[in-house]
Amino acid sequence: MSLKLYGPFASELAYSGSADSGHGSDKTKQIIMVIGITVSIVILLSGLTVFFVRKRKGLQMIWKEKTERRKGPRERSQDLLLNEVVISSKKEYSSESNIDDLELPLFDFSTLAMATNNFSDENKLGQGGFGSVYKGRLVEDHEIAVKRLSKSSGQGIEEFKNEVRLIARLQHRNLVRLLGCCVDIDEKILIYEYMENKSLDYVLFDKAKRSLLDWPRRFNIICGTARGLLYLHQDSRFRIIHRDLKASNILLDGEMNPKISDFGMARIFGKDQTEANTRRVVGTYGYMSPEYAMDGHFSVKSDVFSFGVLVLEIISGKKNRGFYYANNELNLLGHAWKLWRGGNGLELIDQSLGDLYSPSEVMRCIQVGLLCVQERAEDRPTMSSVVLMLSSETATLPQPKQPGFCLGRNPVETTSSSSKQEESCTVNNVTVTMLEAR
Repeated sequence: MSLKLYGPFASELAYSGSADSGHGSDKTKQIIMVIGITVSIVILLSGLTVFFVRKRKGLQMIWKEKTERRKGPRERSQDLLLNEVVISSKKEYSSESNIDDLELPLFDFSTLAMATNNFSDENKLGQGGFGSVYKGRLVEDHEIAVKRLSKSSGQGIEEFKNEVRLIARLQHRNLVRLLGCCVDIDEKILIYEYMENKSLDYVLFDKAKRSLLDWPRRFNIICGTARGLLYLHQDSRFRIIHRDLKASNILLDGEMNPKISDFGMARIFGKDQTEANTRRVVGTYGYMSPEYAMDGHFSVKSDVFSFGVLVLEIISGKKNRGFYYANNELNLLGHAWKLWRGGNGLELIDQSLGDLYSPSEVMRCIQVGLLCVQERAEDRPTMSSVVLMLSSETATLPQPKQPGFCLGRNPVETTSSSSKQEESCTVNNVTVTMLEAR
């Protein structure tokens, strides 16, 4: 059954329905319009924000470039040091409290060029893979040694950073003193105290100059180097492994007092750290311990081995590398070991000394040297024990065991290497990439 409405009431209902429909459509349009306006405003504001941020950064870059152009070499050097050395050193030593910023004097490149006569060959003291060292004289008549790192040496840049981080914090009478540095565009320069007698190898291995090193001076160099190494291993703020102790890195002042130098390859150990490994073995053949050369394993005992080689070189006046005895079968370590076992240790001493030496001191130093170059790292003494043994005439010294790297001939060339067992020496056939400072 259908109900039909007629008249005014029906027309009124029809009108009401169409009005409600139109009103809903208007509301939808209004909502869409509000959303559109809101999105447009957000986009506009975002665009304006990006625009002003970029503009501000651009102005800052322009201001920074103008400021950098106004800065002199000293300010540029300071900026680079703060960014590359101080900040990285703070991260590296973050476990230490009260870390101070580096207070290292900064030199202008022009000042150093003038001091070294524009880095002339006449002022050159030495040269190596890192670059060259020059003698310089400042206006106030103060002599300095200027180490100018080679622009083409990648190793030199790392050496520079490492040395600034380390040696600027070290103070000991048997360590060379870093006076300042210079960074100017491509130039990276370190300034040290000037050492009148250059390096130990310069005097010790020269037939005309070695007479300057009588036995008391040689003994003083041995003891002073031991005290400097003990400071690095035990008494300094950080435990430091030098990793490249050798005759050319022992500098001599006007009174022939030794000072350890060149910390470019040094490594810092934590308070409880005693050893580490590396895949990049760097150093100088003839001074490297077997475990470091063969396996990249280094510790304080690696430096002890290098010190032992140095002691035997100072006593004999001969280099371990390049020294061969008995048809190239023994190097300096093997020769010293053979003499010691045969009771003829005093035959090792440099003949240029004549009879002007203390036999007991020489024998004690030979024994200490052989203890330091023992093949097994755990058999070698610590530097604290070494200093005690050197300074005490009554201390009882242990008997040394076989040294490492004591054979000079390549085992492939030797037809009867097995017959050499009575010498208790070891053969280590190894290929190592060496980075020599001089």
